[in-house]
Amino acid sequence: MFRLSRYLHALGAATTVPPKPKSVMMGSGPVVIWNLIRRCNLTCKHCYATSTDIDFPGELNTQQVFDVMDDLKSFGVSVLILSGGEPLMRPDIFEISRHAKDMGFYVGLSSNGTLITEDNIEDIVNIGYDYVGVSLDGMRETHDYFRRKQGAFDESMHGIRLCRDAGIKVGLRFTLTQDNAAELPDLLQLMGDEAVDKFYLSHLNYAGRGNRNRSSDLHYQMTRKAMDLLFETCWQDVQAGRKREFVTGNNDADGVYLLYWAQQHMPEHVDTLRRQLLRWGGNASGVNIANIDNLGNVHPDTMWWDYTIGSVKERPFSAIWQDTSDPLMAGLKMKNRPLEGRCAVCEHLAICGGNSRTRAWQLTGNAWAEDPGCYLTDEEIGVADMPERIEVTPYHRHQKIAEDISA
Repeated sequence: MFRLSRYLHALGAATTVPPKPKSVMMGSGPVVIWNLIRRCNLTCKHCYATSTDIDFPGELNTQQVFDVMDDLKSFGVSVLILSGGEPLMRPDIFEISRHAKDMGFYVGLSSNGTLITEDNIEDIVNIGYDYVGVSLDGMRETHDYFRRKQGAFDESMHGIRLCRDAGIKVGLRFTLTQDNAAELPDLLQLMGDEAVDKFYLSHLNYAGRGNRNRSSDLHYQMTRKAMDLLFETCWQDVQAGRKREFVTGNNDADGVYLLYWAQQHMPEHVDTLRRQLLRWGGNASGVNIANIDNLGNVHPDTMWWDYTIGSVKERPFSAIWQDTSDPLMAGLKMKNRPLEGRCAVCEHLAICGGNSRTRAWQLTGNAWAEDPGCYLTDEEIGVADMPERIEVTPYHRHQKIAEDISA
């Protein structure tokens, strides 16, 4: 996850962005995105969980969830994002949420918003969620098409407004595709009109239904235009003194592209920004981001549902997460991941960390191949002469660059 606002606000205030949290190998637990239920009242085109409106057998019961929470807390996990499916379809969702808050977790709720109504908004308020994220795929017609339900947009907006009016921090979550990119300006305008606190832009990753819709992924130029608009909107907020949040996910090349954007628009800040991006370090799958699915299976992040590294029904999450006998987890936790292709010799590897390994795996069957979703040119990442450079340059050539973090 790339917290764009943190970097631009820090530049505007001439402050330093705090370093990335220590890895779990050093005693700090990851952010855990927990798909408590797979059932959903919608069947969205790009759902990574491939959910539908049926019960899925074998899901963790309430006590099992509480037992896992005990282990997560003792392991140093501090952030839980409760997701689905649609988490509000789980009968014990408020019991689980209240227990998590009582234990001191930061608790986010990731919802499609259609089930947030007058009947449960008081319960949502009483839980004290730290954040409620609601997914939108465009304006009314486009959203309803993606969600495969007429009226879904109006229902989601009603839920957003209920949260906002109740004083809950609420955000819009938007998955960028070729089919809805043109509506990004309208959604950013909607964010302002509705006084929404946060905007999360997710690049389409090749997982679940998103994998089957790979042909709808954005062309690289469309991605760049979308990021230009997001950067400009965020920087305008900084200059106006607004504190809205802008975040992107599933494409760590965004950090490098921000550096190029800054060279054009604020060259005096480039050196500072580069140092702060090096502290970020890019992709955190298998290190600072974890996923538990509805059956209790553990994955390196939410886009790795086809790859399971263990089950909390069989052994504690803390034991699973630290086990590097699994080759994928061993590679993800390496300081210098065994990357190949463009990613191996990219001049900005120390910033993006090799980007999404899921896309590489889905496309090639090789988790360490170059990320096909990187929208930076060969010239921008310094690999225009890649065939020659691969022969003479190992993937850990960036160790010296990483040392600049402390410079």
